[in-house]
Amino acid sequence: MAQWYETLFANYGQAYDKECFTQGTVGEVDFVERELGSDRSKLILDIGCGTGRHAIELAGRGYGVTGFDLSEGQIGRAREKAAAAGVAVDFQCRDATQPHFEGEFDAALMFCEGAFPLMETDEKNYAVLVHACAALRPGGKLLMTTLNALYPLLHSLKDFYDANKSGTTAGELTFDLATFRECAELTFTHDAGHTHTLRTSERYYTPPELCWLLRTAGFAQVGIFGCHLGQFSREHPLTPDDFEMLVVAEKTA
Repeated sequence: MAQWYETLFANYGQAYDKECFTQGTVGEVDFVERELGSDRSKLILDIGCGTGRHAIELAGRGYGVTGFDLSEGQIGRAREKAAAAGVAVDFQCRDATQPHFEGEFDAALMFCEGAFPLMETDEKNYAVLVHACAALRPGGKLLMTTLNALYPLLHSLKDFYDANKSGTTAGELTFDLATFRECAELTFTHDAGHTHTLRTSERYYTPPELCWLLRTAGFAQVGIFGCHLGQFSREHPLTPDDFEMLVVAEKTA
């Protein structure tokens, strides 16, 4: 049986690119460049790349980029966009919970909940981090964003979604304090015009929990910051008001 994220993204590329949370690409790639010292010889892996917005922007700036996603529909859309932009990106259809590359990249990106933390178990989410680390060369960086468990402890998730309208509509919504999982009834319209409703389940992580997972997965240094759409920066300290965390982790040299 397909997982909810497989159903959602099977034919949601055009709608996804119109979402409010996908509009900060240029500023987010500026952050990637700063982290890499604008060294265009560095090879980048975009995990859970979706429609390829970060990968295509980076390729347009002269970087060598490989992007992969579980969704064939998202990868198809990414290839179309890359061709239209006149850039070369190696887009592949892969499962982030499985081994994929070994010590080939200088940086790995996992933005906008690309793979992690959408998986249905903690073990699968952890596997995503393990294989991301394996894909990096010693000293390579993982740059990622993920859901901040501090936020729903002090704020209403329903109020957040009401204030940040997207192409999807959340119905019944719960946050389980025992598992730190948000479960929601989500209604969305595929690019073909068909409307569907499904049940989602996403895992929120506390900063110490995420730091421990990354260190256990093979990262020596971990920095966690507040995540601001289109304005990624180490200058934003993490607070309970940040819906997402921005993470910079460096693989053991």
